[in-house]
Amino acid sequence: MSAQPDLTAMLADLHTLVGIESPSSDPVAVSRVMDVVEGWARDLGATTRALPGGTRSLQFGLDASGAERPLLILMHADTVWPTGTLERMPWRHDGDRLYGPGTYDMKGGIVGTVHALRALHGEWPRGGIHVLLSPDEEIGSVTSRPHIEAAAQGARAALVVEPPVADSHALKTGRKGTGGYWLTLHGIASHAGNRPADGASAITAAAEAVLAIHALARPEVGTTISAGVIHGGSAMNVIPETCTVEFDVRVSTLDEAQRVDDAVRAWAPTDTRVRTTLTGGLNRPPFEQGEATLALYARARDLARDLGFTLEHESVGGGSDGNFTAPITPTLDGLGAPGDGAHAAHEHIRLDRWPDHVRLLTRLLRTL
Repeated sequence: MSAQPDLTAMLADLHTLVGIESPSSDPVAVSRVMDVVEGWARDLGATTRALPGGTRSLQFGLDASGAERPLLILMHADTVWPTGTLERMPWRHDGDRLYGPGTYDMKGGIVGTVHALRALHGEWPRGGIHVLLSPDEEIGSVTSRPHIEAAAQGARAALVVEPPVADSHALKTGRKGTGGYWLTLHGIASHAGNRPADGASAITAAAEAVLAIHALARPEVGTTISAGVIHGGSAMNVIPETCTVEFDVRVSTLDEAQRVDDAVRAWAPTDTRVRTTLTGGLNRPPFEQGEATLALYARARDLARDLGFTLEHESVGGGSDGNFTAPITPTLDGLGAPGDGAHAAHEHIRLDRWPDHVRLLTRLLRTL
């Protein structure tokens, strides 16, 4: 059996990271979290460097010859919570639950990874371990994606320390691809009472677009579409000249992503006087559940059984940086801290389950 992690030490490290609020919009604050984690990595003998865009590369025992490929670990330092959130969502214990912004998504995963690395005592697996700590996962990984995909090309597997499925031990063996479209309608303004026929309503065209694009959804195969934000018009008695609609799109396969993209780009309003401007598209490709990922899960399931707990798996709707690695190298996600409340006021981790997942990650790093 693996030694039980020191929960008191883990909590102290987590308290340090949660106390540094790190919204994606504040790169200086995110960098403060990364500096702490990089310091911990250096204490373990890591070779570290900052990559363009802010991603940190932490390398443990990599094979300089390149003959043996490393394991890749993905984690991110940014959160969705603005600075000042700790004042209304303070760090607090309630039984086996530890609450606070960023605890579950995903500073608990970062701390658990560091403690798993410490438990290896410098005995790195063949090829070593390459950790990428990114600054912008919560806003689409625009700067970190090239580094993630390049590292995946040289890795024999990718382990993502996002949290498990909410309120469970379940790992994530598939994720939907995620995307967004920003559709702006340009109509013609006119007086709604005196000359309504002279106008071309951007809002009417937007209503058509919402119905038509929503109709592209195929939930039975995992394709969902939601018009989440709409802005338009200037006054009640004016035929609206402009309107903008923001669509969230999630798909389980690349074929579905292409079908939706083709249809969205082909859509046109009934009133030909209304012009359209469309931006956006697929941001993260689908993480399709394949045999290589299921084999990684099977290994983790067997290790968890040896450690005394039952491990399951699911495909989920949200995206992660694992979406970028899954088409390139076998990827297993959800290896972070169990809990619930990602992006919600009740965000927390389960202290009764967290040490087991750190032991599991340690075993995976030793044996994969």
